[in-house]
Amino acid sequence: MDLLYPLLKVVSGTSLHPALANDNYRTTLWTGDHFQVTLMAIPAGGGDIGMEIHHGNDQFIYLVDGVGHVQMGKDKNKLTIDREIHPGEAVIIPDNTWHNVINAGSKTMKVFSIYSPVKHAKGTDEKTKDDAIQQEGPLEGTGE
Repeated sequence: MDLLYPLLKVVSGTSLHPALANDNYRTTLWTGDHFQVTLMAIPAGGGDIGMEIHHGNDQFIYLVDGVGHVQMGKDKNKLTIDREIHPGEAVIIPDNTWHNVINAGSKTMKVFSIYSPVKHAKGTDEKTKDDAIQQEGPLEGTGE
């Protein structure tokens, strides 16, 4: 039951949602053998996850709080999805798909993300996007 409790809170959408309490750019909430749950806080004023592409990972991003703007597609120069998302909406990002989620609101955007297979080292805790790039290297596919 200990493993199930935090995941139930993630899915339940209650005010106790762990993503609401997270102030780090990225924190791993749970890491298993085949998938991983991370929490992200993206600052207002145009903060973003960063345009990137994953090779070998599918990703699910659920918006908990704030307003996001999603851009994605198979071709970085011809994105086929370009729209706002709101709390309670999710983005499914298949492997080999360019994507970015930009904070389009006036407060910190809070999301949780599921990667399969595991993407980040267990225990990853990055305060800012710059910290993440320093610890893990450039955004995948970008050289940034």
